[in-house]
Amino acid sequence: MPISRKDLTGASSPEALVKRILQAEPELTVPVPIQDLCERLGILRIEDLSTDEFEGGLVTDAKRSEGTIQAKRGGELRRRFTIAHELGHFLMAHHVPDQPGQFLCKSSDLLRVTAKDGDRRQRMEVEANRFAGLVLMPPHLLRAAMSAFREPDLQHVLALARDFAVGKEVAARAYVQYHPERIAIVVAGNGRVQRCYRSLSFPDIICAVGSPVPTRSRYHSSSHRPNIASDIAACSPDLWIDVKRDLRAPFLYEQVYLQQNGFAMILLRLEPVPEESADERRQEEGWRYRFHSGRR
Repeated sequence: MPISRKDLTGASSPEALVKRILQAEPELTVPVPIQDLCERLGILRIEDLSTDEFEGGLVTDAKRSEGTIQAKRGGELRRRFTIAHELGHFLMAHHVPDQPGQFLCKSSDLLRVTAKDGDRRQRMEVEANRFAGLVLMPPHLLRAAMSAFREPDLQHVLALARDFAVGKEVAARAYVQYHPERIAIVVAGNGRVQRCYRSLSFPDIICAVGSPVPTRSRYHSSSHRPNIASDIAACSPDLWIDVKRDLRAPFLYEQVYLQQNGFAMILLRLEPVPEESADERRQEEGWRYRFHSGRR
């Protein structure tokens, strides 16, 4: 690898750092050799972290001239993301640890995608996660991989996770972000909504985090088999999104992928409401008038 820290001079955001990395490494392979990249960028060692409280850590000096990354054992894909996350902390000089010279990150930190206003620590974790996602799934390589996909399908998420050597949820976040259609992926655990990822054009999901998965969702079907994505089928849109009264409801489709330990991914695909013809609009307006006026 020809890259060095000099190639990153002046870059401070996750996006700018990954752009510089890709410019210096135009032939970067998939899956990205994240440990080799760490070595070239000043990480001396990657050590095992043996604690139940934290998922990863970084020990470095005040000038960030070198560092040691610590990552918990227990799954190579999860460990790769942890290493990339800690590398992000190391490369972003404005990231200041809670303890001098040491970052310690919990599992919840590695899942964070938003930060509360004014919460500097949460903002740093969000940035480290953005860096990890971008460096493990470089945008140009991700777009190339997704060009072969057409209709939204959780099978694509599984293929991306396999090819880029990332966790399924990491692949799901990227898939939702880069897919051209209006989709969302809900992560459920033990029958409750854990996290939601949606494209910019997908409306807010009305099921709050921690709430039960809607009882009429296909998630509750007894026909699902673990580790096999279900067929895609229509569902009632008001299970997941707010459907305005007196407006034609959009079409919503669900697909379910059951995982281990009670977790599942639910793909939601929203199709736009077809435009009404002039005749249909007049009939609908006439029906509404008669209904609200009490006439028959």
